[in-house]
Amino acid sequence: MPTPLAEPSIRPLTLRDLAPCVAITADRGWPPDERKWRLLLTAGTGYGIDDPSGTGLAGVVVLTRYGTPGAGHPGEFCSVGMLLVAARYERQGLGGLLMRHILRAVDGAPLALYATRFGQPLYERLGFTTVAQNLTVTGRLHAPGPPSGPAGGITVRTATADDLPALIRLDETAFGVDRTLMITRLPAFAEQLRIALDGSEVIGYGAAWASAAADVIGPLVARDTDTAKALIASLGAGTRRPLRTDIDTRHEDLLRWLKEQGLDTVLGSPVMVLNTSGLPGDADRRFAPLSMATC
Repeated sequence: MPTPLAEPSIRPLTLRDLAPCVAITADRGWPPDERKWRLLLTAGTGYGIDDPSGTGLAGVVVLTRYGTPGAGHPGEFCSVGMLLVAARYERQGLGGLLMRHILRAVDGAPLALYATRFGQPLYERLGFTTVAQNLTVTGRLHAPGPPSGPAGGITVRTATADDLPALIRLDETAFGVDRTLMITRLPAFAEQLRIALDGSEVIGYGAAWASAAADVIGPLVARDTDTAKALIASLGAGTRRPLRTDIDTRHEDLLRWLKEQGLDTVLGSPVMVLNTSGLPGDADRRFAPLSMATC
């Protein structure tokens, strides 16, 4: 039995904590994605509670800030993810301790998260409310390539450095906040980064990055469902691995198409917010996050 943590202290995490972060993820049965942790610890701020035995971390959480912090929080939005407590320290209140630390850190700024069924009661006690639902789907596309049906003049190609300003503008429209620090890391982070065009106009983009068991599609931003389908089909054609993505349930047509293409729903997650009535941006264009750790 571990020693109870009577007065645990919380400290910021750095890249030196990468291995313990991966270890606590594996301890809870989540994919041990070292590259994702590296991204989260550089684009966001991790907080952790050290195991007093000196064998890693007893608990972790990551806060990612978007926009420009300021008085009254104009243009700022935050997300919280990767709230994990080592199995040997569960039911000691560490999850609540870490979340209350996050709430003090954001100081009233709007905050969002994807909840697990285990974490949802804690978030509700802290005042979070559910504003949307998400479905995680996974599998292999039956026929990777251009989707059937009307696609208009949509073309999809690999993004280049010259496309980044257009991607950042498109992303801000969809997510409602400047996420430049995250988007500019995508070319180095993702295996694939594709853009969709109607003529010369950029109307969507999608990334696919390697997780432990599948290639994750996200972020996925598109003008409409046909554009989202074209991006997913192109990304699916670029890998031999299974796909996984997290789709807002409001996109019913896309979810039906993904089911027809061979992907199965494996998880449903509520999207919860605090200090705001909902997510910013254009939900019709926001199809999938980078991951459920980033919103």
